[in-house]
Amino acid sequence: MLVLGIESSCDETAAAVVADGVGIRANIVASQVLTHEKYGGVVPELASREHLRTIEPVVGEACRQAQVTLRDLDAIAVTEGPGLIGSLLVGLVYAKALAFSLHKPLVGVNHLEGHIHSVLLENKMKRAEGNPVAEARLPAVVLVVSGGHTTLFRITDNPQTSPVFAYSRLGHTRDDAAGEAFDKVSKLLVLGYPGGPIIDRLSPFGNPQAVDFGHVKMKGNPLDFSFSGIKTAMLYRVRGTHFASEAEERRAWRKTVDHPTHEDIRAHCSQETLDLVASFQNAVVEDLVKRTLAAADACRFDTIFVAGGVACNSLLRQRFAEASQQQGFQVFFPSPALSTDNAAMIAAAGYYKLQAGERAGVSLTAHASLPLGFK
Repeated sequence: MLVLGIESSCDETAAAVVADGVGIRANIVASQVLTHEKYGGVVPELASREHLRTIEPVVGEACRQAQVTLRDLDAIAVTEGPGLIGSLLVGLVYAKALAFSLHKPLVGVNHLEGHIHSVLLENKMKRAEGNPVAEARLPAVVLVVSGGHTTLFRITDNPQTSPVFAYSRLGHTRDDAAGEAFDKVSKLLVLGYPGGPIIDRLSPFGNPQAVDFGHVKMKGNPLDFSFSGIKTAMLYRVRGTHFASEAEERRAWRKTVDHPTHEDIRAHCSQETLDLVASFQNAVVEDLVKRTLAAADACRFDTIFVAGGVACNSLLRQRFAEASQQQGFQVFFPSPALSTDNAAMIAAAGYYKLQAGERAGVSLTAHASLPLGFK
């Protein structure tokens, strides 16, 4: 079964062709980083316009790389939420038009479910290619962590029922997502956008123990997250200090260069700023790892999936690997290309929905806050 996946939940226009939920024939992503870079974050209306401009050529390129025509496809899977409503509508309306004009089955996919399936997709691909990797088995605890989401899920499977996969939410952020906190701190210090990759590249040159941000204690559900406090702590530590003066110097410098490298940015950071950035990343990563391990312990699961854009973070991967060796559980990450928003994960998740008999009709619409599972 060849499934065309379409993803447009935020600022990436993506299309992919996936065979039988395990074989990526093509995976095309058109990034909007340069469009939003000068604003330090995604501007929703600009994102929607870029999706309108690129959706057709991106789908066309996916078909060309997969060496198929639209009529060769067996079905279409599209992100229906959560995300920016204008961005979602571009991909969803385009997918509906394709499906109904070509008489192909259509299925809507939750963006978070797509991220979860990025782990399963890559693991199955590696095993099919003969790579000696452990099988990503269910049940598992899943951390989906990105610029828009920081959520812990419990996932189980039962091939005899529909839907095949069952999700329940264990915890979520009560304010900022982890990736959003990275972006806002990077904007505060005038380091660039997107903030996560930049902070990750700068942090090894700083002392992660230089600043103690403490540990967040959550009332109610201890598996919930909160990153607004550390973001505010950074604001108070920077505002009116030499950190702020240095940030303004970087702002003036950045106006003279188009696309500075990470090395260029580091050269314009003092050691104190590098220490501050490293300490911030360390605090966020520690919190993510601690609560995920607590969730796995509470569920008595020995398998953890980590997905979403922040799953690219090198320190996060390192800390989970260390914890895995010490505590004896297995942790699975997708590759960076499948961690960030992409359409292969949407096609893979859609494949299982289609196999379970799910179909969407003309009433399929976008939902900015589409839940996955329950608490």
